[in-house]
Amino acid sequence: MASYGQLGNDRGYSSYQSGGQSYSHSENENEFARLSKSVSNNIQKIVKNVAELQRMVQHIGTAKDSTDLRDKLHEIQHYTNQLAKETTSYLKELAHFPQPASASDQRQRKMQNERLRSEFSDALNNFQTVQRTAAEKERASVHRARAHSGYGPMDFAEEKSSDDHLVNVGGFSQTKQVLQMEEDVDLQLIQEREEAIVKLESDIRDVNQIFKELGVMVHEQGEGIDSIEANVVSAEISIEEGVVQLSKAKEYQVSGSDFFRYSLYLLWHGLVAVTALLRKPKNLIDKLLHYSIFLLTFIALANEHC
Repeated sequence: MASYGQLGNDRGYSSYQSGGQSYSHSENENEFARLSKSVSNNIQKIVKNVAELQRMVQHIGTAKDSTDLRDKLHEIQHYTNQLAKETTSYLKELAHFPQPASASDQRQRKMQNERLRSEFSDALNNFQTVQRTAAEKERASVHRARAHSGYGPMDFAEEKSSDDHLVNVGGFSQTKQVLQMEEDVDLQLIQEREEAIVKLESDIRDVNQIFKELGVMVHEQGEGIDSIEANVVSAEISIEEGVVQLSKAKEYQVSGSDFFRYSLYLLWHGLVAVTALLRKPKNLIDKLLHYSIFLLTFIALANEHC
């Protein structure tokens, strides 16, 4: 199928480990580059096939619809589904490739993996959209065909097991089996289209599984959405730090206010104590009052300090 590529044999590389023997650094880099190129090529094929599928899906249920169109659509769709599975396998190999020693090379490789996964995810999203559109249009088309033929969603075998009795039409004797021959052609076509829809729905489930596998890869590697998570965490930390700073500022404000009130308190009781000490008692009652004021002031200062 030259119009939409070939599976498998075009990547031209072996695994990065063979027979338990690791490649050298240069061989490792070469294998990684070839594997990345294969992923990139597959993504381009998927994008091209999706564009072709989108064009073909528009003709389903119109005057341009035909059996050949449906057959080609199903073929390209199924091939693209297999291509997506193959690309997922390549991406898994990339994710577990030995890391280079250089920190800059590690960052560059991580960015390349993220880019390939992002491009593949976008292509896969578009592919799944056209898959669902095709399935919806084909189901609607089969429903109209059944309604037009007069057959509901029943078992074809049951319908074909009816009596083959004679039917008189304009004085000519014909069997019902002869009349049924033309109807069987339409029924067979409807049945084939229903079987194709079942396969299409199975391929849609396969793509859902691929998305799950991509999510697992992202989680294991901490890449892809890692930058988004980092931004979220950074924002949360900034908010928490802001709350802490506001809390400290409030504490400083309260502490400053308390210090001001406490200073006034000390000044007032200090003046009272000094006045009591400097004043000369004139009699016993005045002397008792004198020492009582001093004692109460001292107790109040001690309690406030504690």
